[in-house]
Parts: sequence; C-alpha cells; structure tokens
Amino acid sequence: MMGDWTVMQEALFYSFSLEDHVPQSHLLRAVDRFVDLDGIWENLRSFYSETGRPSIDPELMIRMLLIGYCLGIRPERRPCEEVHLNLASCWFCRLGLDGSVPDHSTFSKNR
Repeated sequence: MMGDWTVMQEALFYSFSLEDHVPQSHLLRAVDRFVDLDGIWENLRSFYSETGRPSIDPELMIRMLLIGYCLGIRPERRPCEEVHLNLASCWFCRLGLDGSVPDHSTFSKNR
C-alpha cells in the first residue's frame, strides 16, 4: 500500500547542540584553539562612542573575517552567507542557531 505524503510540521521544541554537530577535525575547531578575543572590548572601547546606535560586536566581525581568510572567501558577501548557512561557522562565531548575522555592507563600511 502506498503511504500518504505528509507535510513536514515544525517541532515545538528542539534538542540541538552546535557543539555536537561540528566535527572535532574541522578546520575552524583547530583555529578556535588559538583565537583568544576575550580582551577585545577593553582594547577597542576608546574607538566607540557612548551615543548612537549599538555597533556590531567586534569579536563577531573578527571571527567572520577569520572565516573568510581561512576558507579562502574573497568577496564580502560570501562570509556572511557562509556564517548564515554553515553550522561550523555559526559555532565559530558563537552565534547559535538563532543569532543575527551582520549585513555584508557592515564589512565595507568598517574597511
């Protein structure tokens, strides 16, 4: 008997961990072992104004640039797409599954 095709329904809750889905041998895991950006806020605080719109996290910007350099991604739109689509890139940028990826124009303005 042929079964009915059922439309996929979204689950109410997911049990998903990026940590479990990024292989231990992945390039970004190896890079992450050597990247320590804990003091980046204190070092860059003098370059940011106390007024105006909130900026993009400088650690996120640096991590996204590192992804571009490590994976050989040249155009500025591609690292944003990479972080949006690739679980390992989301993990490396500390965004999780629902994190907001900056627009590609942010990189152009910061360069």
